[in-house]
Amino acid sequence: MTTLAPPPTPVQDGRHRAATPPVSRARKLFMGAPEDPRWARPALWAILLLATALYAWNLSSITGNTFYDAAVYSGTKSWKAFFFGALDSGSFITVDKPPFALWVMGLSARAFGYGTWQLMLPMVAVGVGSVGLLYRLVKRDFGVVAGTIAALVLTLTPITVAINRDTNPDPILVFLMLLGAAALLKAVRTGKLMPLVWSAVAVGFAFNTKMMQAYVVLPAFFVVYLWATNLSLGRRVRNLAVATAALVVSSAWWMVVVDLIPASSRPYIGGSTDNTVWDLVIGYNGFGRIFGASSSVGSAGNGASFGGSSGLYRMFNDIMGGQISWLIPFAAIALVGGLVLRGRAPRTDARRAALMLWGGWFVLHFLTFSLAEGTFHPYYVTAMAPGIAALAGAGGVMLYKAFREGSAAAWGWVLPAAVAASTVWAVVLLQRVSGSGTVYTVAEVVAALGGALAVTGLLVGRFMKRQKLIGFAALAAVVALLAGPAAYSVSAATTASTNGTNPTAGPSTGGGMGGMGGGGGQRPSGSAPSGTTSGSAPSGTGSSASSGGQSMGQPPTGTGSTGTESGTGTESGSSSSSSSSSSSESQSGRTAGGMGGGQVSSAMITYLKKHQDGATWLVAVATDQTASSIILESGQPVISMGGWSGSDNAMTLAKLKSLVKSGKLHYIVVSSDGGQGTNTEIATWVKKHGAAVSAYSGLYRLDASDVS
Repeated sequence: MTTLAPPPTPVQDGRHRAATPPVSRARKLFMGAPEDPRWARPALWAILLLATALYAWNLSSITGNTFYDAAVYSGTKSWKAFFFGALDSGSFITVDKPPFALWVMGLSARAFGYGTWQLMLPMVAVGVGSVGLLYRLVKRDFGVVAGTIAALVLTLTPITVAINRDTNPDPILVFLMLLGAAALLKAVRTGKLMPLVWSAVAVGFAFNTKMMQAYVVLPAFFVVYLWATNLSLGRRVRNLAVATAALVVSSAWWMVVVDLIPASSRPYIGGSTDNTVWDLVIGYNGFGRIFGASSSVGSAGNGASFGGSSGLYRMFNDIMGGQISWLIPFAAIALVGGLVLRGRAPRTDARRAALMLWGGWFVLHFLTFSLAEGTFHPYYVTAMAPGIAALAGAGGVMLYKAFREGSAAAWGWVLPAAVAASTVWAVVLLQRVSGSGTVYTVAEVVAALGGALAVTGLLVGRFMKRQKLIGFAALAAVVALLAGPAAYSVSAATTASTNGTNPTAGPSTGGGMGGMGGGGGQRPSGSAPSGTTSGSAPSGTGSSASSGGQSMGQPPTGTGSTGTESGTGTESGSSSSSSSSSSSESQSGRTAGGMGGGQVSSAMITYLKKHQDGATWLVAVATDQTASSIILESGQPVISMGGWSGSDNAMTLAKLKSLVKSGKLHYIVVSSDGGQGTNTEIATWVKKHGAAVSAYSGLYRLDASDVS
């Protein structure tokens, strides 16, 4: 086991023993510390290689969230759109999240060109980086074995594999939170102020990635620092006050800057009710996620149950169980057992402080995600994975040591019980998907037999005092408990039709509104149009009918049909110019136009580009889903009048008249039936004053002369 500080140099014959030659940083990086076992660093590199393979396998088939993909693309065309996180390069409306993750992907796209691997490169990097960082944090306090187990568990957490193969911001969020944890633990060990400040800054950047979700870990951070730091109470409180100031500044700077800019000079803040980032923070991305539509602050999350009904069982239901819950029983038992085993340690004990941090990380996320009544997607729980993984490694090693040594009375017997509990739960989860494929059947057999052998071996080894048998039984337990997550993870890495909007791993076992939960549409086709280079705008002549197995690459070129929301069906389009394009409705009843906004085919997009006549925006549509698909297919700015759900007040009649009169907008798609996402006043005025384009349902042309 590692120690917090190296032992003092022994003295012989009144002289210090000759110092060991220092190990170069490069050698230590690749070969590990001299005191580590020989297998330690090769094992770490193998895990990092496995993580890279899972997160980047068959990169060309990866589908992402077109909602964010379109914003990244727009940011490569306009620095204004880049800064605000605007959906369109004309900067009419922002996405409903702060822009830090978009900045990271956008810088990659600006450096290397816009395409699948350019957007995925940062996601794979931070995903693998999180594995390596967790290994280092757990290893420092609990040893090489604990760090290795924690890294492997995080690597094979199914929902983590799924989301690290996507363009949602969560991988960056998790990495920043882990950086915050690393700095916090350093502050606890050293008592220095600056690591605590850097911890706060890391969480502040996480806030600018996904707002209030970044703060879930803060209570654990505060409690651990107050409890375990070897400083006087007054200094601990003072340091926390300074760190809190750093947290506020690093969290709020972008929000304050944006809200100070006049509304007429910036995009509308998507998801807000009053066009301010502050409302987005406390409403849609704050209390709305916790309390749902009943929240007094904004309409917020609307209660969409993508992960099933709220309640303490949510993490174990048919939707969520296979994504995150495999090792929850083991982690919970290991947390309690570990804290009991450190019960008599001094207040400043580093191992107990680490257990408190990872236990708080796990418990706070579990309660928040389980009880949230607002919009909840399965992939949110990837933020809980580091806590489970750290407890599995650290707590598992502590229970193993107590079991081998026969210490702590009854707690020395907890390890077999923890292994048995998680083994039984793994078999239950795999029974739910029996018949879904050979890999799950094999995983079930491995979990059941391996778990039984592990528990039997632990007990027999203890009674017969066979230490090697106990060691082999512990190894069998690791294999048994990770068989199910590994099967799900391989599925997530090799399934071409993964839902980029609401990614999950493994076979479908529940509803939860499936793919209706993110940006609209599949990621479009990846072939660049003839004569263009990576990152260039499309020419308007190709096809983007997107299905599983196609990559994004360039924004497509525009003769196929735009896709509907990922996971809800794709639209079959026709490029016939003799009549309006025929498009099939998605399973959710929505067309490519989305949310009652009329049908939008690629033939229509080609027509719009041909008759754009110098307008800034190609067309105005009802929702972000429709707009993002058109942006990626056409390469042109598109106005989303109603934001994600169609309920944003981004477009008013006065604003529409101004855009038309100035020649910045000529075309608008309105619903023919007044469906969701349609502003009745705007639709009525457009139908009265605009010229209907008969070939395309719901499309109207407006010119300056139409505005009185």
